[in-house]
Amino acid sequence: MGATDGAAQPDELDADPIPLSALQHAVYCLRQAALIHLERLWAENRFTAEGRVMHIAADRPGGRKVRGLRREMSLVIASRRLGIAGVADVVEFIPGKDGETPFPIEYKRGKPKLHRADEVQLCAQALCLEEMTGLAVPEGALFYGLTKRRIAVLLISTQK
Repeated sequence: MGATDGAAQPDELDADPIPLSALQHAVYCLRQAALIHLERLWAENRFTAEGRVMHIAADRPGGRKVRGLRREMSLVIASRRLGIAGVADVVEFIPGKDGETPFPIEYKRGKPKLHRADEVQLCAQALCLEEMTGLAVPEGALFYGLTKRRIAVLLISTQK
């Protein structure tokens, strides 16, 4: 950020963006985030393998219409202003009187957790989508593979 006004400076915009997944990892465990994103150390285990398999369907890029709404899979998103970027598992575009409203859905292998790491990642996706589309993203969802349920997450301005 700029020293005086909080605006990003040109050299900061050219830096590598922070991966959205790094935000989730950092909220969960700073050490884990550093090992994965700084040291590039990663060892797959049963849980990560199960998550990778669950993501196979969501990670096929492209779009389609489902029950009257557009659904984009594996959508590349970014916020130059915040210096973050990543891939949204699924973004549904819900039709309304003012056009389509983006609705990000983040897939997770397990079940809802006590910490807010998953919500942080979803909120970062919403911020990217807002910057990219110019539209408000008031809500998203977390889909947990173990429970096979979506949990709606309100993304109010105080969370962003």
